[in-house]
Amino acid sequence: MSHTYEYPRPALTVDCVVFGLDEGELEVLLIRRGLEPFAGRWALPGGFVHIDETLEHAARRELEEETGLRRVFLEQLYSFSAVDRDPRERVVTVAYYALVKLSDHKVRAATDATDAAWFALSDLPELGFDHAQIVELALERLEGKVRYQPIGFELLPRKFTLTQLQRMYEIILDRPLDKRNFRKKILGMDLLVELDEVQKDVAHRAARLYKFDDRRYRKLVKQGFSFEI
Repeated sequence: MSHTYEYPRPALTVDCVVFGLDEGELEVLLIRRGLEPFAGRWALPGGFVHIDETLEHAARRELEEETGLRRVFLEQLYSFSAVDRDPRERVVTVAYYALVKLSDHKVRAATDATDAAWFALSDLPELGFDHAQIVELALERLEGKVRYQPIGFELLPRKFTLTQLQRMYEIILDRPLDKRNFRKKILGMDLLVELDEVQKDVAHRAARLYKFDDRRYRKLVKQGFSFEI
């Protein structure tokens, strides 16, 4: 026996706030819409959820279709359901935020996006829909979560210096950190692997390179370890 719903139902979409770190700036990936509403305006990558897919699958599909991004750190953020948030119809969106290493991903526009580009958080253009509100909440989530989970390493090259690591935290937290205390704390966690390598092609004295030991972190978490910056 088939069942149908008597009442109208809202449409469901996903939107993705993609963060990247470049030259001391936290940036957000935007697409220029090729279709109405807000044709020609910059917006977050996203789109409608297909009837046969999960929310995360939809978010990853839209990211790949509209920007070419694949296999990125992705986490659900929040649901936005203001009645008038989309001029087309009643639309509820589930927002995600993603973290990418800029050097690992080449961005390209596709499907209904005419362009895709990175923008500094300090210089975002006017966005369509309620996407400015979504970006603001995603930044708040990132600022909070980066302090107690090592997700910030998703923004860094696989091999990084301690200065790059500290600078990443300072940019996201928007405050300076004492160099000595920061290094003592981060090295004391025993989560970094010191490499037998130094920076190349730098004008200043080459610094030692490190990498994050994800396997050790997961093992420590099972033992009750608490990450905190």
